[in-house]
Amino acid sequence: MATAIADLVPAPRKIVANLPYNIATALLLRWLPDIAAFESLTLLFQKEVAQRLAAAPRTHAYGRLSVMVQWRSAVRLLFDITPRAFVPPPKVTSTLVQLTPRSTPLAPCDAAALERVTSGAFGQRRKMLRQSLKSIWPDPDPHLRACGIVPTARAEELSVEEFCALARESLA
Repeated sequence: MATAIADLVPAPRKIVANLPYNIATALLLRWLPDIAAFESLTLLFQKEVAQRLAAAPRTHAYGRLSVMVQWRSAVRLLFDITPRAFVPPPKVTSTLVQLTPRSTPLAPCDAAALERVTSGAFGQRRKMLRQSLKSIWPDPDPHLRACGIVPTARAEELSVEEFCALARESLA
């Protein structure tokens, strides 16, 4: 059984870490449900991962990770670190990222429902939502319209708030 980091030290808590790149995303996703227990997380990621964390809708880097992280925290890219700064030097540039937990998530919704909706939507990234969300609804069109989303939209076009609306709709 894993120990919750928040149980190890009293508040205020901050995490400052150079995480192993092969588990950095998994660790972050594991910390997200309890991120409000922290004042901030300052973490070193591979540059491409950092860009996904901070990506805006309608950009190539925007995806499920962007939505899940931005829903619970404000993301700020601080600076890049070249491979020469490490011994031995990695093959990638690193970026220091600061995550500041939101006092409340960006929009109300159930975390599991948001995971399910983003998984369906981004699982078939190039398809229209009317097709990619069939794993959630046999006919997604009425549900998309109920959220004010055109069925021909693609996942990368939706804001975090729109994904939250779909997550709420999936529980209705």
